[in-house]
Amino acid sequence: MKDVTGFAAHSIKKKRQNYFLPVFVGLLVCVVVGGSAVESEAGQKADSMRYWPQWRGPEGNGVAPLADPPVQWSEGENVRWKIALPGTGHATPIVWGERIYVTIAIQGEAVASAAVEEEPQGEGRRRRRGVQPDQTLKFALLAIDRKDGRIAWQRIVREEKPHEGHHPDAAWVSNSSVTDGQHIYAYFGSRGLYCFDMEGQLKWEKDLGDMQTRRGFGEGSSPALHGNTLVINWDHQGPSFIVALDKTTGAEKWRSGRDEETSWSTPFVVEHKGRPQIVTSATNKVRSYDLETGEIIWESQGMTVNVIPSPVASGDLIFVMSGFRGSALQAIRLPAAQGNIADSDAVVWSYSQDTPYVPSPLLYGDALYFLKGNKGILSCLNAQTGEVHYGPQRLADVANVYASPVGANGRVYLAGRDGNVLVFKGGPEFAVLATNSLEDGFDASPVAVDGELYLRGRQFLYCIAAN
Repeated sequence: MKDVTGFAAHSIKKKRQNYFLPVFVGLLVCVVVGGSAVESEAGQKADSMRYWPQWRGPEGNGVAPLADPPVQWSEGENVRWKIALPGTGHATPIVWGERIYVTIAIQGEAVASAAVEEEPQGEGRRRRRGVQPDQTLKFALLAIDRKDGRIAWQRIVREEKPHEGHHPDAAWVSNSSVTDGQHIYAYFGSRGLYCFDMEGQLKWEKDLGDMQTRRGFGEGSSPALHGNTLVINWDHQGPSFIVALDKTTGAEKWRSGRDEETSWSTPFVVEHKGRPQIVTSATNKVRSYDLETGEIIWESQGMTVNVIPSPVASGDLIFVMSGFRGSALQAIRLPAAQGNIADSDAVVWSYSQDTPYVPSPLLYGDALYFLKGNKGILSCLNAQTGEVHYGPQRLADVANVYASPVGANGRVYLAGRDGNVLVFKGGPEFAVLATNSLEDGFDASPVAVDGELYLRGRQFLYCIAAN
């Protein structure tokens, strides 16, 4: 007689093995996939700190935390390559992986009219008139190989005659792009926002209308990207607004009207207690919006007219400033910022002299660097207290500046409009390390990645690297 008990036990054991095996495999897959997701996220974070994914770098403060570019160079020293760009623009490039992404406007045979002056405007003042469009331009995105400066691909996004002009010192393309390492979001202001994959395939596009800028001086604000959301600030002489877009489709998440005239400042996304908020700097008010809903979290008194510098932040402090026809700088502590914070303890310190017109500040460690107007006159303050480390310090060999300073490996890089780039020591004491000259002028800001410094001039793009 067979031992059915043993057989039954064997059968049950076998069934249990079959039942638990897929569960175990499923758990193993979850662990592996989850681990891969964590590793992927960590890798993406590391890459975002290594490269230059947006205007003002990895954290939006002008710092390249992992870069170590050369201190000295010239046309004959430490220039790995130099290429003539096939179009013009002042947009600061972005860098991801082994490529640089640059936006340009390609001109036809016609030449834009030269700047002229209008009739006197009261008390003998003359008002400058911008360059006026009289030709069709091709607006394009370039992908350039970091190794040799070769153009990997070029995509023309639109061909049209601009509806208005720009400042005599400006360009048709001044908005910087942004990337998450999977897509490039190329922004051309009134010419639209375009999402490309890293190989130049168009995924979607968004037209937000035509800006009417103050005195027709052109456009310049760049997008901000956080998580799945792109943010664009649209301050102009028409109905102003701020809009949040889904980065995967370009669809609007929310839009909020703004009581502002033209500003050129790029919004800054900062997190406080896990809640992302968008800080905008403008003339009437400084405002913070909830990234998810568009609701105003707090607001403060505004800056001067023609606000261009972008906010910067470190820890619980965010700094806003501007310097056209006046000087304004506020250091705002986020934990105390709720509702109307003007004249409240949330504004922990302020400063009312020598602030910048065009260049944005650099926040490097606890040092806040900024220029006076567009001049080569530098101030360095303790970001926590507002104490002046030095300045106003007149800079030799750099007199006129539109580019924003960049920090890397304990040094500060400042590019002038005449082609000189000053390198000085970071920290509370001013010490020049080198003054470097090239055969171009710089309005776009420097970009530091790995051991390289990229300088976009009016004609050329340089890769500065040790030979």
